[in-house]
Amino acid sequence: MGKKMLNFEEQCKILNLLKSSSEQKSIEEMLTEFFTNPKLRHFNVCYSLSLLLQDKMMLSSTERLVAFAILHRSYSSQKSAANPFISFLVNAACDEGAENYERAFILHLLGFGNSNSSKEFLKQSASEYIKKFDPSSQTFPQKEQLQKQYLEKAHPEPYACLLKSTAVKNVLADPDVPPGCDANSAEFDLEPGAKSKLGSGDRDEALSGLIANLSLEGLIPHWIRPLPPRFPVDEELVWLNPDNNHELQWDQGMCADTSRGAAVRDLIAKALRGPLAPNQQEQVLVELANDPKLVYHCGLTPRKLPELVESNPLIAVDVLIKLINSPEIAEYFTVLVNMDMSLHSMEVVNRLTTAVELPKEFVRTYITNCISSCENIKDKYMQNRLVRLVCVFLQSLIRNRIIDVKDLFIEVQAFCIEFSRIREAAGLFRLLKTLE
Repeated sequence: MGKKMLNFEEQCKILNLLKSSSEQKSIEEMLTEFFTNPKLRHFNVCYSLSLLLQDKMMLSSTERLVAFAILHRSYSSQKSAANPFISFLVNAACDEGAENYERAFILHLLGFGNSNSSKEFLKQSASEYIKKFDPSSQTFPQKEQLQKQYLEKAHPEPYACLLKSTAVKNVLADPDVPPGCDANSAEFDLEPGAKSKLGSGDRDEALSGLIANLSLEGLIPHWIRPLPPRFPVDEELVWLNPDNNHELQWDQGMCADTSRGAAVRDLIAKALRGPLAPNQQEQVLVELANDPKLVYHCGLTPRKLPELVESNPLIAVDVLIKLINSPEIAEYFTVLVNMDMSLHSMEVVNRLTTAVELPKEFVRTYITNCISSCENIKDKYMQNRLVRLVCVFLQSLIRNRIIDVKDLFIEVQAFCIEFSRIREAAGLFRLLKTLE
């Protein structure tokens, strides 16, 4: 047999749990107590329990319910498809040869139908659940329905080794028959006044022995692999000399000067924290102009773009222009359109509109966000200031034919009317009237 799956501590945990299933502890209390040990290897424990559950005579009715609860609780924090034993649970719930209370218990664990609305059933002991179970109140779904709900994104069948059919199944001695006795032997025929030998075995001892010797590998025979055929030559083997005439390739980037890229990375890192000095700002723009590919290695990511826009808008504009053909430019635009409206963000967008062709949807969304920001701000002074900025920004876009005002005419007109007390809003309104 291969290496044992469970260490001594895990064996004791399982045995104590199964033995205490007949007590009046609630199932929830037993699960909480069982999973208090952080060193517990959940997969090994669950796999061992699944082996025991395959034989309906191996565990008692209360022990089986607790074992199923552990299989589910071990992976309850993840999606059902991530549970490696989900197909085992689904098949057990659809096993018509099993007890109805056991199938209903598994459906409650899976949360099928409205079963997940309450976990009251776990506050009962296993024996109480069996006693109070009402068969007339439970309906069992078709196997195809459960598979569609729980196995859609999981492997429909548990993983099986190709050599599993050749493995020798573990043989467990029947605890009701004493060792060395044949259950079908004539000696078990009772004589008047004699005590039956059947039932005199120690079930707990047999279960303990099986748990202690469970193996993930099982009793799989070792296949004998034939030796490969010898090379067909006369009398002796020929020494083979492989061809090693490889052409050397020179790495042109070896020993290249990387200090320039390092300097840009350092300056971009400083630019994220605050405004750069004029000479530092000029150095970044010159380095990026000399080597546009440095923009991909300067350390800027979409998540950091708002910091660069607020601290150094001119550098942000230059970087975005050089990233315009990058696959990540859409992510940069998404971050830019969703950041808080400010003078610097509008300056960046305004400069971009005159330098490159921006997506129309981006420009429309940004204008809508600007209008919404002005309407939602509570401070009157800041509101008036932002309205002026937005109006000047919109007038610039309209005069430079960056946007087609027809797409936003109603929204912009309503904005101008709402803030008609502001001179810039009245000027924008007059501009709109000239375009009608």
